[in-house]
Amino acid sequence: MNIRIGQGIDVHELVKGRKLILGGVEIPSEVGLLGHSDADVLLHAVIDAILGACGQGDIGSQFPNTDQTWKDASSLDLLSRIWVKLKVAGWKVVNIDSSVLLESPKIGPYIPKMKENISKILEIPVDAIGIKATTAEGLGYVGRKEGALAQSVALVSKQ
Repeated sequence: MNIRIGQGIDVHELVKGRKLILGGVEIPSEVGLLGHSDADVLLHAVIDAILGACGQGDIGSQFPNTDQTWKDASSLDLLSRIWVKLKVAGWKVVNIDSSVLLESPKIGPYIPKMKENISKILEIPVDAIGIKATTAEGLGYVGRKEGALAQSVALVSKQ
């Protein structure tokens, strides 16, 4: 069995006039994340971690921001598209562990739904997905509420 680990990180700016979507869940907020797609930093980090573990580049190589096909695309759809390709190639996700850095709003109550969304797409148990939320304690761009950051690690296997 071939076992690999991958790491992904994503950052997006917080702006007025955009929805805040994390893990495929729309979270009530006065600001949202700016990006070509829905700018879901959590799912983008998960996608990059899985792609990296499978040696398949990154989200930008798969869904370039120069391609209008992906304008305002759902990151749940992007994750699903990636997973279909990798599953056909024989890959299986063992587990995902992620952290989201966001000063506000508090996202803890939304984490179960985020895990459920990822679980359904990747066909793994909800308890194989870790999502942690933290703040930057007022430091840096996250602390100033200018942006959000997510980091993810994926363990994958191929038989």
